[in-house]
Amino acid sequence: MKYTQASQGRIFIMRLEQGDIIPETIEAFASQQNIRSAYVLFIGGAEEGSNVVVGPEEGSNHKPVPMVTTLTGISEGVGFGTIFTNQDGLPRLHLHAAFGRERDTITGCTRQGVTVWHIGEVVIQELVNCSAHRSVNPQSGFELLEV
Repeated sequence: MKYTQASQGRIFIMRLEQGDIIPETIEAFASQQNIRSAYVLFIGGAEEGSNVVVGPEEGSNHKPVPMVTTLTGISEGVGFGTIFTNQDGLPRLHLHAAFGRERDTITGCTRQGVTVWHIGEVVIQELVNCSAHRSVNPQSGFELLEV
């Protein structure tokens, strides 16, 4: 285990609208506001056809091939994530969410693009005095958190 310490900074409340895409919309906002690290809460609707990463195809040590599933209907969603800057200084969102429709739920990462249906509410709690950042891991290809 590795860790670092941070302090609380600004708090932002966002209303996402029909057609906004996660993670792009949140990352663009973070860049405009110069948010380098934060945690993120999401609640709202997801459009049919949105893509969610639901795991690697296999659990080996080589670069994993992501399994992506497509939402087959408009879904309710709730998620939690983090923002940390990558090696280029750009804010990168890592948000996992659960999307439900009737009795079916899909849980996964939003990095392939989730389109907001009607409305999405986001709270961003900025973390300041924080040295954590994302760096590409050559083995997995993921931008992993470095502390």
